[in-house]
Amino acid sequence: MASTLTKLLIHITFSTKNRIAIIPESIEPDLYSYIGGICRSMDSPLLAMGGTVDHVHMMISLSKTQSISALMLEVKRDSSKWIKLRDESLEAFAWQDGYFAFSIGESAANALRKYIAHQREHHRAVDFRDEVREFLRKYGIEWDERYIWE
Repeated sequence: MASTLTKLLIHITFSTKNRIAIIPESIEPDLYSYIGGICRSMDSPLLAMGGTVDHVHMMISLSKTQSISALMLEVKRDSSKWIKLRDESLEAFAWQDGYFAFSIGESAANALRKYIAHQREHHRAVDFRDEVREFLRKYGIEWDERYIWE
């Protein structure tokens, strides 16, 4: 019997609309758990998640039957609705239109978990845009500043 076995580790990061500092630290554990449920329902387990007041990082194992665009549509749409219902003061919450996704190998998984877990400390020295530019350079992705932020 033939079988298809995959392990597609993906590092995804995206910010709030216009990088507004709106994600309360108090809801992060529940938000990450909620997003984890969305990922599980799409057979793409969330392996690590962390962030700051204006963006998040995820490490997922992408399902062999899902596209990253379908997963991210569900994650961003459903978590945005969840956040707005969670607290009236978050009624204007929105994620940025796009996202950044990078494949990683198994040998880099533990380092990425640590990186994601220490986002607050990391962003005392590096802002989100500089962080993304560094990833784009690292992965050899060409970009146009006019179009990547929204």
